[in-house]
Amino acid sequence: MQKSSTCSFMYGELTDKEMSEKVRQTFENYEMNSFEILMYKKNRMPVWFFMKIAPIRNEQDKVVLFLCTFSDITAFKQPIEDESSKGWGKFARLTRALTSSRGVLQQLAPAVHKGENVHKHSRLAEVLQLGSDILPQYKQETPKTPPHIILHYCLFKTTWDWVILILTFYTAIMVPYNVSFKTKQNNVTWLVVDSIVDVIFLVDIVLNFHTTFVGPAGEVISDPKLIRMNYVKTWFVIDLLSCLPYDVINAFENVDEGISSLFSSLKVVRLLRLGRVARKLDHYIEYGAAVLVLLVCVFGLAAHWLACIWYSIGYYEVIDENTNTVRMDSWLYLLGETVGMPYRFNASSSGIWEGGPSKDSAYITSLYFTMTSLTSIGFGNIAPNTDGEKIFAVAMMMIGCEKYINLNIENYSSPSSLVY
Repeated sequence: MQKSSTCSFMYGELTDKEMSEKVRQTFENYEMNSFEILMYKKNRMPVWFFMKIAPIRNEQDKVVLFLCTFSDITAFKQPIEDESSKGWGKFARLTRALTSSRGVLQQLAPAVHKGENVHKHSRLAEVLQLGSDILPQYKQETPKTPPHIILHYCLFKTTWDWVILILTFYTAIMVPYNVSFKTKQNNVTWLVVDSIVDVIFLVDIVLNFHTTFVGPAGEVISDPKLIRMNYVKTWFVIDLLSCLPYDVINAFENVDEGISSLFSSLKVVRLLRLGRVARKLDHYIEYGAAVLVLLVCVFGLAAHWLACIWYSIGYYEVIDENTNTVRMDSWLYLLGETVGMPYRFNASSSGIWEGGPSKDSAYITSLYFTMTSLTSIGFGNIAPNTDGEKIFAVAMMMIGCEKYINLNIENYSSPSSLVY
């Protein structure tokens, strides 16, 4: 019904305000209580209910749901008058109402003390009474699965998915940087780290072949054959391409630079893994701070990617291969002149252009330019001059404008939004 369990939509002008407040506080404080409260049907007919509320706790003593029962006690408050009871006395109408509602009498019967010789009620009737001594202990029954099958919602798999999510963000940051700045992983430390990441993604493939999934009807599929078929049809190819040891191949000196960049670019398919674990973030969308953190992360990732593209454009345009001259209007040439690391032509030995700003300085400058362009129109200290740079700058400004418009639309539709 998408309504509150307090049933406040059934309150009316004669509903006791103090009693309705007690009902609300019972839910908020996770308490067990019972009330007699007047409510109204859709046709505005008043009905008295004996309402019982009991919190159900799991094994960690956390309230996971509430068990509420409503007993119609209108007959005890005001005898019902209908066509068949016209002309009856008040006591006769009450007797008729009570005898026709034996279930009400059973639910309102006092608790049976030990040692009393009375008829024992059924277990269902006892549970409906919600006495403190017979409250059901909530415990989620774990589906029976084969020993080598992992439940997709167990603690281990949830923790593992978060580890994969963190490593996916790591890949989203490092892969564009390595491709754009043409860094070979000759550093042993980085090579070991990337190799460990590749092994973890490989282990994730093995685990996915033994992890349950939710079927079309909402059931948990634990059949090993069905699990393998489902994984092969969906994510297996992408996961396999993303875990190949491209960094080990790039470490060799005799590998062609184009092939090395291609192998590194293939690791970007790991970004598709974000769709598999992004649903876990839905639980935090309702928190304003979490939304802000996610927006900052997305903005930083987008600025990082655009910074890598901006550097690639400057790197390919700063040297004119046809005339073997340097373009003095390129932003990389101007940066080199500014930081005191200009480009110079080595005519004595190799006959190529050398020098230029360091990769760290170029990346920081690129990130600064993309962030200023996404949040505003730039400050002019780093400006696009070549045709390629201007086209990219226009596209980046359009992206920043679109994000600004979307955020303002969300603000307009939701005045309580924390995003401005």
